[in-house]
Amino acid sequence: MRDLAGKVAVITGAGSGVGLEFARAAVRHRMKLVLGDVQEDALEAAVKEVRAAGAEAVGVRVDVSKAEDVKRLADRALESFAEVHLLFNNAGVAGGGGYLWESRLADWQWLLGVNVMGVVHGIRNFVPLMVEQDCDCHIVNTASAAGLVSAPLMGVYNVSKHAVVTISETLFHDLRVARSRIGVSVLCPAFVPTGISDSERNRPEDLVDRAPPTESQLMARKQSEKAVSSGRLTAAEVAHKTFQAVREDRFYVITHPKLLGSVELRLQDIVQQRQPSDPFTYKPNVKPG
Repeated sequence: MRDLAGKVAVITGAGSGVGLEFARAAVRHRMKLVLGDVQEDALEAAVKEVRAAGAEAVGVRVDVSKAEDVKRLADRALESFAEVHLLFNNAGVAGGGGYLWESRLADWQWLLGVNVMGVVHGIRNFVPLMVEQDCDCHIVNTASAAGLVSAPLMGVYNVSKHAVVTISETLFHDLRVARSRIGVSVLCPAFVPTGISDSERNRPEDLVDRAPPTESQLMARKQSEKAVSSGRLTAAEVAHKTFQAVREDRFYVITHPKLLGSVELRLQDIVQQRQPSDPFTYKPNVKPG
């Protein structure tokens, strides 16, 4: 998809962070926009901003963990613009840190509902439309570095993002078998200073666990907040790199190249059938093994 002008982009999680930067980048490419977010005030602000910048845009409040909400998003896209060319399954939340055995059932339900089922609902509702259009289209699924390596104290999040990676890889293969013209990318950023550390602000009331956090969960929270806030790559830069990948039809979008050393280390662990290495302790100048 080299020519994006006039095409229609659908973005979930568009009210803040990388999603908002996707919207801003799409405006620069003169695209029409369908923005979705669970936080209504942030969504309204995003729609107002992109319209002020000259874009045709509509906003839909959507909880991507709910199939009916994502169907409504797809219906609104068709009602407004008749076509969809670029889909960003971007909405995501963080949490559920600490020792895996201490993870709360509510954490599993919330993170898997948003991070995994949000992508599933996006694929189920938009891919058939794109296939029927029979034109150049593209899907970007937002995973994470946590989808490529398995860091300690991040179990629930790791699981959710590993799922997004394999969903994306399988979708790529399935579309090739179907001889479709739809491209696929999976975005795997490391720590980026966004509002994801404050995901709890949008957590459904029925999935809030009011039990006091354990020591490992407090440790994980502190570690995550520090890592996210200290990230050097901005959300705008991540969006720019992602749009480059879309235009180049590139599948893996690795925004932090230093991550690849830890990914290679993990793959070597598998190939050599040895104990898993801690990706946080990887040193490029130390030969693994």
